[in-house]
Amino acid sequence: MRASFKDRPIEPFTLQVPDSVLTDLKDRLARTRFPANEPKAEPWRYGTKLAYMREVVDHWLNRYDWRKWEARINAFSHYTTPIAGKKVHFIVERGSGDNPLPLLITHGWPGSFVEFLMIIERLAHPERFGGDVRDAFTVVAPSLPGYGFSDPPDAPIGPRAIAPLWSTLMTDVLGCERYVAQGGDWGSIVTSWLALDHPKSLAAIHLNMLGLRPPLGGDAPPLSAEEKAWLDKVQAIRPGISAYQQIQGTKPQTLAYGLTDSPAGLAAWILEKFHGWTNPGEDAPPPFDIDQLLTNIMLYWVGGINAANWIYVSIVEGTSGGLKANEFVQVPTGVLLFPNDLFPPAPESWMKRSYNLVRRNVSARGGHFPAMENGEMLVDDMRAFFRSYR
Repeated sequence: MRASFKDRPIEPFTLQVPDSVLTDLKDRLARTRFPANEPKAEPWRYGTKLAYMREVVDHWLNRYDWRKWEARINAFSHYTTPIAGKKVHFIVERGSGDNPLPLLITHGWPGSFVEFLMIIERLAHPERFGGDVRDAFTVVAPSLPGYGFSDPPDAPIGPRAIAPLWSTLMTDVLGCERYVAQGGDWGSIVTSWLALDHPKSLAAIHLNMLGLRPPLGGDAPPLSAEEKAWLDKVQAIRPGISAYQQIQGTKPQTLAYGLTDSPAGLAAWILEKFHGWTNPGEDAPPPFDIDQLLTNIMLYWVGGINAANWIYVSIVEGTSGGLKANEFVQVPTGVLLFPNDLFPPAPESWMKRSYNLVRRNVSARGGHFPAMENGEMLVDDMRAFFRSYR
């Protein structure tokens, strides 16, 4: 990997949030206006639990140390580079050994590169954790357009339009002649489009969430009994979990006023997903370090959540993840699926309709944010799969 490219300069980036932003945040947290009550029902059924949000705001205001996490984030090497007229932010952690394999890893919503803070070192330096240095990756972790410190697009764009930006980053900017890619949530869909539309130099991909949907009907093989049963489950679950997609995909600008003005409102909107997509139905907080959760939220507070939500327009418009007839991901694909994700793990036969599926593992536990919840398991699965493509 090169450090620069003659037509696309790479600029080092250091995160330094002004004191005035932190002071304003504390003032807003101190004036939080909580709902007077919540529905009498199972906790979390209708949204983020009131008692939990009171604890979160109190911790954010009185105990959370942004500067500590800012220093932790800055311990990695951050850069920006212009691609298609917009600044793209990314982390690069050079792997150990003589020939670490470049790995592009992409986050989703409501996550960020903060999800990966616990696994980047494991991926880049396996020997520090009892692993083999021959499994080392040079990790590239970009921020999606409009997320973190990447410029927002001028108008909503979908994951297929992000894929060529990532291809440019890896091949033209960083000079990778061969690399692999991984993603979850929107990252799984962006990575899948990358493999379909820009397979040159991309040796293999690994997903921890279902990415693209196959075309059905016409000349497609009929659904198996297992596929029909799985689709029935998905359709039964969808109405209860997709309302946020409709709001963010139809009226994101209206939503943005509340989420931009109220840190408590922003946190409640995001934290409900970290609960519902990890330990749904449980009267327990999301099983993550509260400071890491708040650090992830801080990126949305500092950078703004408005443009980050625009990607959901592609779901409403039907352009996010549906393959057309004769479209098929030829790049070798491995998946690690989790039972508490948005939807139950898809059958192998369903995924083989869309992907050159080489490896499919299903964990007995875990949900939508495996880098934070089951980081060691995710890293081990990635290492095992990508060994064949070095």
